[in-house]
Amino acid sequence: MVDIDAAGGAASAGILAGALEHPTGHAGDAEGNCTDCGQPVEGKFCSNCGQPTHVHRSLLHLGEEMLHGVLHFDARIWRTLPLLAFNPGRLTREWVQGRRTRYVSPLAMFLFTVFLMFFVISFSGGLEPNVNTTMTPAERAELTTQLEAARLELAEAREAAQGAPGSDALELTERARATTVEVLESRLGVADPAAKRTDGLAPGSWQAQVHDAVASGDLKVNMGNGALNEKIKKKLLNPDLAIYKIQQTAYKFSFLLIPISIPFVALLFLWRRGFTLYDHGVFVLYSLTAMSILMMVISFLGPLWVGFAIAGAMAFTFGIPVHLFAQLKGAYGLSWFSAAWRTLFLLLFCVFAFSLFLVAIIALGLTG
Repeated sequence: MVDIDAAGGAASAGILAGALEHPTGHAGDAEGNCTDCGQPVEGKFCSNCGQPTHVHRSLLHLGEEMLHGVLHFDARIWRTLPLLAFNPGRLTREWVQGRRTRYVSPLAMFLFTVFLMFFVISFSGGLEPNVNTTMTPAERAELTTQLEAARLELAEAREAAQGAPGSDALELTERARATTVEVLESRLGVADPAAKRTDGLAPGSWQAQVHDAVASGDLKVNMGNGALNEKIKKKLLNPDLAIYKIQQTAYKFSFLLIPISIPFVALLFLWRRGFTLYDHGVFVLYSLTAMSILMMVISFLGPLWVGFAIAGAMAFTFGIPVHLFAQLKGAYGLSWFSAAWRTLFLLLFCVFAFSLFLVAIIALGLTG
């Protein structure tokens, strides 16, 4: 059976390798014949295969090529980023029309920013869910009664285990009673922060809450298949591992957002000629890149100060529609009205497409 995660990683790596341009470097004097294909050359580059005719073989030049490659990439980055932020329509239009040497390719830009976004979010804690359970006073009273009874049963089980050392049955009973007490204490929020759980999770943490919800049956899983349900429950009993698997799956299969999104953009231009799926693909790539950069900035600055978090929420709420409107209007040469109604529908399509992607990622992450 093919490993889903391995397939996603291989696909992402292949796309990234094909998308990133090779550094151009500087060529020296011609040497007569190309060292790669053997064809006669007269200039600084081979007219047959494009390789520089002067080949260096020094460690110093290797460092020079690396530095030049980074600076060359950065030079195009600083021409691409301002347009992506403030004039995305022009950037999309110029790339489609063939003016490409001055900008970073949309696919390379997308894959790089997605990698950087997941890196920043994972270190900022943005992928850790905040699990809050609310209950009515009656439910809390009932759980309190159950907790008192469970504590009495635990005390009796411990006394019985101490009276018969070496009894496996009594030890298992004591552990089961202790687990029941931990689950009830966690749900009521009365667990001692200094106490240690038998499963190693921190009392009161979101990991403990998810584990206890699954263990107690409050969080039910029904995928229509018993074996699949048990597999997902097993993953959820270790929430940190589940989040890690979902995060890795989302990164490896982030490129799926491209084929998912392109048909929705194409629907907006079914009756207009002159636009191809490639054009829509470039639009989608630059748009997703802009959203990824915005999410990365919000995740990095939000935890530093509440003002940044509020500004990020405003930018996410109002900046995305404005950016989509500007990109649609500039890239496709639309009027204000045509760009406005297409932006409205595109926002709805974005929610639908992202929901499809999210469901697929969670399913793959928990079942893989």
